[in-house]
Amino acid sequence: MIVIENGRVLRANGVEEATVTVEGDTVTAVGSAPGRNGARVIDARGAWIGPGFVDLHVHFREPGQTWKEDLESGARSAAAGGFTAVLTMPNTDPPVDDGPSALRAIGAARAIGAARVEVAGALTRDRAGVEMADFDSMYDAGVRVFTDDGDSVPDAGLLRRIMTYLAGLPGAVVAEHAEDVRLTEGGQLHEGSMSALHGLVGLPGAGEDVIVARDLALARATGARLHIQHVSTGASVDLIRHARATGVAVTAEVTPHHLALDDTALADLDPNLKMYPPLRAGSDRKAVVSALREGVIDAVATDHAPHASAEKDVPFEQAPRGVIGLETAAAIACAALGADQATFFDRMSLAPARLGGIDRHGVLVEPGSPANLVLFDPGHRWAPKVFASKSVNSPFLGKGLVGKVLATIYEGQISYEGEL
Repeated sequence: MIVIENGRVLRANGVEEATVTVEGDTVTAVGSAPGRNGARVIDARGAWIGPGFVDLHVHFREPGQTWKEDLESGARSAAAGGFTAVLTMPNTDPPVDDGPSALRAIGAARAIGAARVEVAGALTRDRAGVEMADFDSMYDAGVRVFTDDGDSVPDAGLLRRIMTYLAGLPGAVVAEHAEDVRLTEGGQLHEGSMSALHGLVGLPGAGEDVIVARDLALARATGARLHIQHVSTGASVDLIRHARATGVAVTAEVTPHHLALDDTALADLDPNLKMYPPLRAGSDRKAVVSALREGVIDAVATDHAPHASAEKDVPFEQAPRGVIGLETAAAIACAALGADQATFFDRMSLAPARLGGIDRHGVLVEPGSPANLVLFDPGHRWAPKVFASKSVNSPFLGKGLVGKVLATIYEGQISYEGEL
């Protein structure tokens, strides 16, 4: 039994200070604890208690690049960040693009105990953008989100056929990485004053915007559920807002780094600030923050992308794109959303669980609810120095943050315990 005292609990009727009792894999009481014999008692000291966070966009690099991350280390990193469920991307080596590969990935993920690891499937065979992947067999294996993350589907005709097909599978989601590579080829950072200052080829915001516009038009035509990954431009936000208002079934996510940083952070060309999409202009950052608060962007998703230190310890132009984010995401999201506990948990837990079709997660804390919980102190000041992840390529390494996960409970077991 676990008894959590003195926390502010997010319940169906709002937030209240209450004691939460966990027995087995279930919350058995919210209010006074019915009994404490042999219980592990946690003093939450006014922290927020809510459903464990859910991340719809992580890269755990297994199989193929496990020196950067693997399922076990990724799950530990997730737990340290307050996440009880994550969705891994299919751009592994080999990719997840048919039923057998999905079953292998799901089987490996189910063996991990620190967090629930779900698996996304590819949109095209071998993620090559030429022909449809084997949706039926992946769907039968349990896959519900399909993406060629790392690439957009380049052929609009092919994507229309994909969307038409997946629109017929209940719960299936088409998730798109929005990038027109004909506009971004050779780009290193956002096209703007910083790219000009450094004399580097820029990545224009239009490279994202034109794919978002195309994909929204196809979603409207086919009735498919569309999810836009890692939105980074104000123009994309406007397109999504209009599409939602006119009935298109579209959702969207934003990364913590795009909420917190813009391209002015690249004065020194730190390779740990190189990612895709790139850090955009300040006006774009303000637009995505506003969209997250408003609900035009539904969820925070880290795009956790580990790279070995030697890979990032090179000149900016040679460094791979990508940063880790699981263990710092909650602090960044809280800073962007302010002290609204209900909105914070909606964007970090409820909405992503709903969008990904991940049951037992993103459930408000009530008697009988699954014991997938996080204790988060919104006022805790800290600076990350080490990570549970195998990699340390974080833009927030050593930086002062406010808001920290104190403990994570996954299926009734404490999967992470920090400074209680």
